[in-house]
Amino acid sequence: MPSLRQLLDAHHPLLVIDAASSHTQIGWFPSSDPGAARWALSDDESGIGVFRCVADLGADLSAVGAFVFCDGPGSILGIRTTAVAIRTWNVLARRPVFSYRSLALVAHALGRAEVGVIADARRETWHHYRIGGTCVRLPTAELAGELVTPANFRHWSQLPAGVRSVPYTIAELLPMLADLDLFHINESPDAFLHEDPTYVTWTPQVHRAPSR
Repeated sequence: MPSLRQLLDAHHPLLVIDAASSHTQIGWFPSSDPGAARWALSDDESGIGVFRCVADLGADLSAVGAFVFCDGPGSILGIRTTAVAIRTWNVLARRPVFSYRSLALVAHALGRAEVGVIADARRETWHHYRIGGTCVRLPTAELAGELVTPANFRHWSQLPAGVRSVPYTIAELLPMLADLDLFHINESPDAFLHEDPTYVTWTPQVHRAPSR
């Protein structure tokens, strides 16, 4: 797993896209210096926000050396919109794609292994991450200890008591963690899932009138 600094050294310019929250955040890293990035933010729905941010930055998509995106947890619509955009751009010219996890980014920025970072996983369950662990899905009753959640992440279940909101500003988080190995190669960009989906098979039958 490479760090941001290693990705910049090997692949700059980088285009970083994060649509996990209600804001679309995009960064253009033109050089190997993490501090040289320019950022754009949009409150439009992700299908508009991604392209508006790229245009506002004046990012040259043909010059991109690698794409970096947040694959979750977070807004499934925003993340999948980002993944589709990257797959489309890669049809024109193949570039490596790397991804990172939103909750890991927040946890390492806080730097406290005892704090759990959570995001809504629907049906009274929560994505949960602590430094040194993996991202798991837990029911509300199993959440314990100090908990935080990234700002501007949507939730459908009521937040557990005592959970506090912490900033989710990628322009600040990524440069702060530039030397941590937080990224992994993502050959088929899509939203993070805890497990592969399963499908029920069925046998088609010709419809017949009921027998008398």
